[in-house]
Amino acid sequence: MKYLITESQIDNVIFKYLDNQDFIQINFDEKIYFVNSVNDVYAQIKYDKKNGWCVIYYELVNEISSFFSMEYSDSKQVIGKWVENTLQMKTTDTIVIKTRALSSLRIPYYN
Repeated sequence: MKYLITESQIDNVIFKYLDNQDFIQINFDEKIYFVNSVNDVYAQIKYDKKNGWCVIYYELVNEISSFFSMEYSDSKQVIGKWVENTLQMKTTDTIVIKTRALSSLRIPYYN
């Protein structure tokens, strides 16, 4: 079965999808980490309160892109908007991190 979702509705659909991921938020220093489990070493998303940067693990962007048949860049932006909406804080930049730079998503208490 296929569903038609208008462009104006897609953000809300993806927001609901991300809400249902049940991310756990870990506040540490000036950063908020979105993890799947309290035992995770790496976050799926990191938000820096000081400069408003949102760092996203590339697999999450790929998941949204493929599941909703969206462009990679559009998926990245929607996830950034979801973070902004969830935290009620402004996102100034959205960055995607690949495997080689994964250390930037490492939860600090695991260092």
